[in-house]
Amino acid sequence: MDVINILVGINLFVTITANASGAKKGLKSSISEVIERPKTYLQKVPLNIAALVLILQILGVFQLGTIEINDTDPLYNFRLVGLIVFIIFSWLQVWSYKTLGNNYSQEVVITKKQQLVTSGPFKIVRHPQYISQLLSDFGAGLALASFLVIPMVIFIQIPLFILRAQLEEKLLNKRFPDEYQKYKKKTGFIIPFIG
Repeated sequence: MDVINILVGINLFVTITANASGAKKGLKSSISEVIERPKTYLQKVPLNIAALVLILQILGVFQLGTIEINDTDPLYNFRLVGLIVFIIFSWLQVWSYKTLGNNYSQEVVITKKQQLVTSGPFKIVRHPQYISQLLSDFGAGLALASFLVIPMVIFIQIPLFILRAQLEEKLLNKRFPDEYQKYKKKTGFIIPFIG
């Protein structure tokens, strides 16, 4: 196990711990005070894929499902870039969940006490939790040189998270019609300044 793998493992552990409080709030909100919960595969499948990617990252830390690229290989720089992307966006994800506070839910739901969150990273993009999850996972895949994580992110996670974000958009637009339209004009969908 090399230094990059150790740093990925440490950051995975610390950010999972930091997100644990958000997960507890998400469980509470999905059980009580729900006004609308669409029945769709987008409720569970993206979360299950994210959990599978996490397991593959943990295996990658122990060099399972990875390509060996040592520090003398020219491709090692891609691993370093991946590590930096992973660390930055895993903490952006923590910030996104903390900003959502009681509005966070693991499921796509509208609750009675729901508020439209437009502060923190939500000032720039409407779904920072998804872009940060995707870039964090992709960065970890690069850092670990995982031939399992990178294709999962590109071919499965990205399309599912875009569809899930579009579902959230429909619900939020229905719940906050005027306010959400104004918010949409000021922010990007998943990427800053883009729709």
